[in-house]
Amino acid sequence: MCEANAYIIKDGREELYLENVDIMKPEEGKIFLKNLFGEQKVFEGELQEVSLLQHKIVLKEK
Repeated sequence: MCEANAYIIKDGREELYLENVDIMKPEEGKIFLKNLFGEQKVFEGELQEVSLLQHKIVLKEK
């Protein structure tokens, strides 16, 4: 399995945003995320870090 969990930085800590993300696409200054179960979210911010070994995506709000 190659999915990852997405987290956002809030108050200096990582907060879970979406589990089991398998699709991540930039769209007009936003980041579209979709997980294995079809749940979709659009995040307004930027990508801070992706760790493939830890299956982790870290997003930062604008």
